[in-house]
Amino acid sequence: MGKIKVGILLFNEVEVLDFAGPYEVFSIASYADSEEKLFAVSTIAEQKKLISARNGLQVMPDKSLADLKDDELDILIVPGGRGASEIEINNSKLIEWLKNQSQQVKIMASVCTGAFLLAKAGLLDGKEATTHWSAIERLQKDFPEVKVQSYIKYVDEGNIVTSAGVAAGIDMSLYLLKRLFDEDLASYTSRRMEFMGEF
Repeated sequence: MGKIKVGILLFNEVEVLDFAGPYEVFSIASYADSEEKLFAVSTIAEQKKLISARNGLQVMPDKSLADLKDDELDILIVPGGRGASEIEINNSKLIEWLKNQSQQVKIMASVCTGAFLLAKAGLLDGKEATTHWSAIERLQKDFPEVKVQSYIKYVDEGNIVTSAGVAAGIDMSLYLLKRLFDEDLASYTSRRMEFMGEF
């Protein structure tokens, strides 16, 4: 079986752990008795140029949106941060790209306020979803068709999975390991990271 292809969206003012947490989980995921990598992880941005993440971290994405083939990814991770909820939410090109990718990928998952980008694209309409605790009321107010859930690490709606803020993206990613493979993989990956979360 080939590796599962994971893409992680980047943009200016993206929250660092929102993308770095899932990147770590999927990049190191393997069984205790095997060194086989199960996922191929890449970072994607609108343009292939340096991204200035929250607090000034500079990151060079692997690919631009234009570089990506329609059916290239199996999983797309959409992180949050001020860049998502205040800037990219007004980026019609990116929102259209997310709509298109939702028809191509098997799972689209958001971390933190990345949920706002999915909601803007209409992908959360009629679905349960969550986001960072401080943005719960705004998500419900701005997108009343979304069934917003509070005080929960992640919500699984099949092809759409949303998670709460920042570190909850790690919980969600470990949960996806369990969903796609088994609890042994999730537990061993969690142990390697010394992360005692909920999955």
